[in-house]
Amino acid sequence: MREAVDDFADHLSRVRNRSVHTVRAYVTDLVSLLDHAVRMGCAELPELDLPVVRSWLAKQRTMGAARTTMARRAAAARTFSAWAHRTGLLADDVAAPLASPRARRELPTVLRADQAAALVEAPSRQRPGPAEADRPTAHPDRVGLGDDHGTVAEPASAEPAGDGPAGAVVLRDRLLLELLYGTGVRVSEACGLNVTDVDQARRVVRVLGKGGRERSVPYGVPAQRALDAWLRDGRPALLTPGSGRALLLGARGGRLNPTTARRIVSGWAGAAGVPRVTPHGLRHSAATHLLEGGADLRAVQELLGHSSLASTQIYTHVSVERLRAAYRQAHPRA
Repeated sequence: MREAVDDFADHLSRVRNRSVHTVRAYVTDLVSLLDHAVRMGCAELPELDLPVVRSWLAKQRTMGAARTTMARRAAAARTFSAWAHRTGLLADDVAAPLASPRARRELPTVLRADQAAALVEAPSRQRPGPAEADRPTAHPDRVGLGDDHGTVAEPASAEPAGDGPAGAVVLRDRLLLELLYGTGVRVSEACGLNVTDVDQARRVVRVLGKGGRERSVPYGVPAQRALDAWLRDGRPALLTPGSGRALLLGARGGRLNPTTARRIVSGWAGAAGVPRVTPHGLRHSAATHLLEGGADLRAVQELLGHSSLASTQIYTHVSVERLRAAYRQAHPRA
């Protein structure tokens, strides 16, 4: 069975072009399924059948797995079953009749426009004050195990542009926040950008999204200013022979890691006095503000890189809910 797992992982990565995270999740689910099958008496892979798969899912549910997790595990089982049938490892596509639990679409938390602006501008104007004394003040890139393993979420104090590595880190943070909110890209997409992906003449970034799909996303004047400052005064201060073409660098010169980027966003949110938010929360906020400003739903879908319009439509619900809240608060006959 181990060989089947390895071949399936290779199929997901090379043929289906799935992300590293998706491959890891599906392989983890498959190992769990096959371990359950062995416990149920399936000595060989061809003995796997639908009742075994259903009993595995039932066990996961009784252990408290969320609906979204259950939906992913069912999808992993179906994908593996179909692949195993095509390759002759299974006589039948045993998981084909399997239904997925419908995941609840929860409305995302978004910042108000003024809160988003305060967060994005925080690195250039704000210094953590006494109120944050109970939290560490070191920057996540400057402690721990290096660029990819920062252990502290508080951003560094704002320093003059170009004032050594510390000032460079602040310039990097400002650009990261501008990109996340100004373009709505995913944190992995922002960290994956190369210098050559930025077309400064047209103010467009070339993004490689999920499934290897490439798209061009425009950015505004504030992001251009942040980019200019970073390329002029920030990136050269952190650049090392191992930096390659990465646009956003960690404090030791490697490509900025998404985990560190999440800590940076969380830290600056605290420093700016706005609700704690993740990079994905900034993406939600960007999409909601676009729709509230009159952007076409299809255009927002293209900007966000959603393969399905249904994924984008959730932001219309956010806007309606905000409108309802404003109505209830302000209208005398609400």
